[in-house]
Amino acid sequence: MPEVEDEMCFACGEENPISLALKFEKIEENKVKAEFIPGEYHQGYKGIIHGGITATLLDEAMAHVLGFKGIKAYTAELNIRYRKAIEIGKKLEIIGEYKSSKKSSIANVYYARAEIIDNNGNLKAEARAKFIEA
Repeated sequence: MPEVEDEMCFACGEENPISLALKFEKIEENKVKAEFIPGEYHQGYKGIIHGGITATLLDEAMAHVLGFKGIKAYTAELNIRYRKAIEIGKKLEIIGEYKSSKKSSIANVYYARAEIIDNNGNLKAEARAKFIEA
């Protein structure tokens, strides 16, 4: 991954006491994966993960897949599809996938997608995003 100061990152920062502590691993050339078990302090409605935490998980997966490819970029656009409620206390798999890139007149643009799947293989949420090179 490119050198990034992320020790205080809310999603993956090792020095942030309230970090989600996500640890992504490369599973294919263009894919990364992490596991996460949401706690009750991640909920919106009782027993259900907050939508903002869901968005963070998806965004982080896409940022990490770019990072594993040596690309430093920032989220420019994020489109989320919430499929089913995500319950607190159940293990999730978050997968990020690099899709493509193009050059624009301003900067390089990268496209990625991500999904959250529960232990039973149910798709809980998915996203597509556009990233702009830093």
